[in-house]
Amino acid sequence: MAIDTTETTSASPTVRSPLGTRLSTRDKLVLFVLCAAQFMVALDFSVLNVALPVLGKDLGMSQSALQWAVTAFALPSGGFLLLFGRIGDLYGRRRLFLTGLALFGTASLLATFAWDPASFLTGRALQGIGAAAIVPTGMSLLTTTFPEGPARDRALGISGTLLSLGFTVGMVAGGVLTDVLSWRSTMGLLSVFALIVLPLAPGLLPESRTPDRPRLDVPGAVTVTGGLLALIYALSTAAERGFGGPDVIVTLAAGVLLLAAFVYIESRAHAPLVSLPMLRRRTVAWGNLGGLVTFSMMSTVVFALTLYLQETLGLSAFETGLVFGVQGVMSAVAGVYAPKVIGRFGARRTLVGSLAGQGLFVAGLVLLNAHTWSVWLATAAVSLASMCHLGAIISYGLTVTSGVPDEEQGLATGLVTSTQQVGLTIGIPLLGVLATTSSDLLAGVHTVLALDAVIVLAAAVLVATGLGRDRSRPVEAEALGLR
Repeated sequence: MAIDTTETTSASPTVRSPLGTRLSTRDKLVLFVLCAAQFMVALDFSVLNVALPVLGKDLGMSQSALQWAVTAFALPSGGFLLLFGRIGDLYGRRRLFLTGLALFGTASLLATFAWDPASFLTGRALQGIGAAAIVPTGMSLLTTTFPEGPARDRALGISGTLLSLGFTVGMVAGGVLTDVLSWRSTMGLLSVFALIVLPLAPGLLPESRTPDRPRLDVPGAVTVTGGLLALIYALSTAAERGFGGPDVIVTLAAGVLLLAAFVYIESRAHAPLVSLPMLRRRTVAWGNLGGLVTFSMMSTVVFALTLYLQETLGLSAFETGLVFGVQGVMSAVAGVYAPKVIGRFGARRTLVGSLAGQGLFVAGLVLLNAHTWSVWLATAAVSLASMCHLGAIISYGLTVTSGVPDEEQGLATGLVTSTQQVGLTIGIPLLGVLATTSSDLLAGVHTVLALDAVIVLAAAVLVATGLGRDRSRPVEAEALGLR
């Protein structure tokens, strides 16, 4: 998400729906283009998961290398997010959005026709770079195209629903496509999405950028991007080969130093990528911690369960997709009731309770074994954990943005989106590879799930303590724009 989304200037008139009116045909087309692009990216985070074992055998990738099929995409998509968000603010969001779409579509074709692990991972990395351009600029184009009020609330509601639906559809579609065609069709599906959206976008989307055109914070951009890339690479490699390797030690130290330098630079920059005073707000700091944990740990659960269901229980990709399809249905149910829970108990209490619920249900997955009845336990536990996960997603976003002045809402929302992307990036490198590198896959899965549960439960305690007692009256769901 762009960090500065105040006023905009446009090369062409922006689409403005009068408050309280229905969306016009053009509004709907603009919304279709933006939501389809975001849906495509959400699809990419999950469509390949159930195909990983088949993909590995086809391309000759070892089990320990499979996590790079996910990390190669997630790493650049999270690492370049802040940089591309600011570049879009300064030099044109529409221009960068179209560039990201074109790159994403081309990279998807490369991954579809990959002939070895190197060509496949190259395609995945380029997809991640394209996604890093699409996500922040697409959200900024949505918020600057639709005015604050009912029109924007409706647009954001549709966008959020499709983002959540994209992950679920990806799990089911990935299983069906892999079984009926091959794993390559999952990547081909993404290129088809890009080919549909790209021709429509230029004639519909207005150009927008910040009016004052502050200088790009190049030192900040370089240090945060380099720091994230180095740190995630070090953690991914260490989980596979241990922390004793020279490349791990060097990149880990470089990552820590670069991120420390980023904090120092941002404290003195005139137009920082991230406002440190904003991060000092309790709701922003602890809310984002909750968001980071819920995203990173849930992505790890999905990765570990995918390997368990196919490698230990012998389920097909299609059957695995059905398990996650149930998870998706339950998440959709949670999406209907979460606003009501937030309206009754408040966003902070809901965030803490949702994290606690996610941790407890993930802990139940430690009981999985090699017997077929474990399919039912896996389906029930991951579905209930996902319901709590969705509650945490909605409530952490509201917690972070609550009490923030209107002129700083763009920054707060940008931090929410950045947390989401980084969370999706770091979960599998941190824990998921413990399953792929274990000599006993089931034991490795148990280790991952146990650590995952402990981290989420610890985060629930920390967030509850950090946010303190919420003395404000719970806000009705209608006021939150969630119903």
